Amino acid sequence: PAGVAMHPKADDASAPSLAAMLTNYLGEGSVPHFVSRLDKGTSGLLIAAKSGYVHDRLRRALHSSDLRREYRAVAVGRVEPPCGVIDAPIARLGAGAKRAVCPGGQRAVTHYRVEQTAGNRALIRLRLETGRTHQIRVHLSHIGCPICGDYLYGRELPELKDRFALHSARLRCIQPVTGETVNIVEPMPEAMEKLLCV
Repeated sequence: PAGVAMHPKADDASAPSLAAMLTNYLGEGSVPHFVSRLDKGTSGLLIAAKSGYVHDRLRRALHSSDLRREYRAVAVGRVEPPCGVIDAPIARLGAGAKRAVCPGGQRAVTHYRVEQTAGNRALIRLRLETGRTHQIRVHLSHIGCPICGDYLYGRELPELKDRFALHSARLRCIQPVTGETVNIVEPMPEAMEKLLCV
């Protein structure tokens, strides 16, 4: 769910974290190896491996056709054109968490398609070709359509507590040991659907 950090904070080890939840689920002494990550305000699917070997195999596949990640976002504004590719380099701004599109940044590529519009909002399907920190959030803000509720790149919304309108909706990968295709879909949260009821 949104609102859960990936790792415990140094100053508050008692706060819930996905790493602690997975360690509890897998058993004492286990170490989850995250292949993909989600920002604290994002909900949905990610991949964690039980072993370093599987983690390494999946990391190699991360930006290939063997591992696909698809997101849904509700953004503010009219997205033009309604489908395309945002190919804009991203760099850190100062010492904080914020990023921006900058000429000297790392290459970042996001494929998108508008699926629905409602008033001044758009439901967008996004696929990452690269995986930069805050990539979708930065790219949508860069084209003038920030994600609803994104406190860092747009504006908070009171109806979105502990989250913004970004959801990791689909993961498809090749299981590195069995060779089977794993395809998982997670429906969009109700809080995001309500943003489109205007």
